[in-house]
Amino acid sequence: MSVFVIIPAAGIGTRMPATTGGAPKQFLSLKGQPILLHSLRAFLAVPRVTAIYVAVRESEQHRVTAMLADYDLSAKVHVVTGGNVRQDSVANALAALPSTSEDDIVLVHDAVRPLIDPATINHAIDAIERHGAAIVGTPAIDTIKQVERTADGALITATIPRELIVHAQTPQGARVPILRRAFAEAAADEFIGTDESSLLERAGIPVFVVQGTARNFKVTQPGDLEIAEFYLAG
Repeated sequence: MSVFVIIPAAGIGTRMPATTGGAPKQFLSLKGQPILLHSLRAFLAVPRVTAIYVAVRESEQHRVTAMLADYDLSAKVHVVTGGNVRQDSVANALAALPSTSEDDIVLVHDAVRPLIDPATINHAIDAIERHGAAIVGTPAIDTIKQVERTADGALITATIPRELIVHAQTPQGARVPILRRAFAEAAADEFIGTDESSLLERAGIPVFVVQGTARNFKVTQPGDLEIAEFYLAG
């Protein structure tokens, strides 16, 4: 059984222009190194991971290839062409995987979740081995309200029990044939999902939830870099 990892890193990033000049978040510096590099190293620290496929825009491929060479990561990390949306990037990487067994596993992880830990990665792999598909998630802490959008804002229509809610994180994954089927069905219907789990759910595939951690957050706004620096310092 092989374990592949896909990291879609073709996003442009639009929520940090004031402090970064509009640079894609995955290339911002965190403790002196690109965020993407921290994410890669987390998965490279897991011996079960066979190979990692990073999907980036053509204009960024030279930068990523040079980074991999500088840090001597080229042997296990491969670069593929990303798409205009996350789903296209993951689909391109899925097509490139040298999977030869129905038992092979693939994980998809956000490039800008640099604090994912090897233990959580291993738990996700274990869950996919047992159940076929899984994601990392955390329980809801705040009270969740369902609303109806109005001209004046939002009107609450229901309170959703917190025990029925999880906040989805990554990695998300499945057996390679299962995820490929979910992507193929979505492409045939021109359906664009918000994450890999949404495609699996749509295909009628049960998705197991693995307990995540608060530190596995997505770097989205300038203040998130300071939080990530704090966690790394600790």
